[in-house]
Amino acid sequence: MTQTIIEFKNVTKSYQETQVLTGVDLTIEAGKFYTLLGPSGSGKTTILRLIAGFSNATSGDIIFDGKRINDVPANKRRVNTVFQNYALFPNMNVFENVAFGMTLKGVNKVQIKEKVTSMLEMVQLAGYADRSIDELSGGQQQRVAIARALANDPEVLLLDEPLSALDYKLRKDMQYELRELQQRLGITFIFVTHDQEEALAMSDWIFVMNEGKILQNGSPVDIYDEPINHFVANFIGESNIIDGVMREDYKVMFAGKEFENVDAGMRPNERVEVVLRPEDLDLTTPENGKLIVTIDAQSFRGDYYEISAHDDDNNEWRIQATNPSVLNSRQGLTFDPEDIHIMRFDESEDDYDARLDNYEE
Repeated sequence: MTQTIIEFKNVTKSYQETQVLTGVDLTIEAGKFYTLLGPSGSGKTTILRLIAGFSNATSGDIIFDGKRINDVPANKRRVNTVFQNYALFPNMNVFENVAFGMTLKGVNKVQIKEKVTSMLEMVQLAGYADRSIDELSGGQQQRVAIARALANDPEVLLLDEPLSALDYKLRKDMQYELRELQQRLGITFIFVTHDQEEALAMSDWIFVMNEGKILQNGSPVDIYDEPINHFVANFIGESNIIDGVMREDYKVMFAGKEFENVDAGMRPNERVEVVLRPEDLDLTTPENGKLIVTIDAQSFRGDYYEISAHDDDNNEWRIQATNPSVLNSRQGLTFDPEDIHIMRFDESEDDYDARLDNYEE
């Protein structure tokens, strides 16, 4: 049975007049890779700081391993943090940086040497103990920061956008290394990023945040395939979002036509938003298309062409295709029922009927 290690219960955080977190509830289970994902200012790092004890909640409870820790000082919490700038000591060599926390705790020198050697081997820096920090690349510095954090045997490792300063290729490499390291160690990682691709590639579970709230949480596949609202659909990858009406279970109308889909449970003729991912769309001949679109622009992206088009209702479409198209040509657009994802509108019952009038046949 999976153990819950961290819980937030209706946690808020304010700085004077500014509310940074609003009624946050979350559950973190031991041994998984979690990501807090959202734009700058969404509250991701604030959650990390509350877990670490660097900041105090304005209200609500923070539970660690079944005990309330709101008043537990940072140095008494069983977590360690890898910061965005790594926070390494430039006047210390690699060995001294990794040993720093153990030295403060008074661990004997023999144990420190064994632990540092083990940590450096784990992060593939064996033989680097005597190097100065300014001799290391960005990726090597990050590994030292991770080794230092893990040397204190935390139950939870917090990572505050640790890959943001790396170049693209190194960032990709470090994503795989971090994920492999977490799986090998079996401890809980909580990772903060604004990079959607990074979150999808690394995580067991994602919390999508905006304006101090958790909008949706779930597995990467769930978040990507079934976004709960317009913000999540747009923020997690690229999306075509079209206004529509759910005529009945498994039938939705958009772009002037009715389509079969796999969603159910809404009111008859409920107004919805329809999400279709660019990679789920295919171009074909006009007579074989479910919709007819006109090609407006295209650009080569290496392994696909990104194509912009519009349909006869002036809905804009973004399509990822393996072959180029002809500008201003008329093409058929096709997709499968399971590629259509339905999102409810967040609107009051009072104006529902008025809004619906615009979508009647």
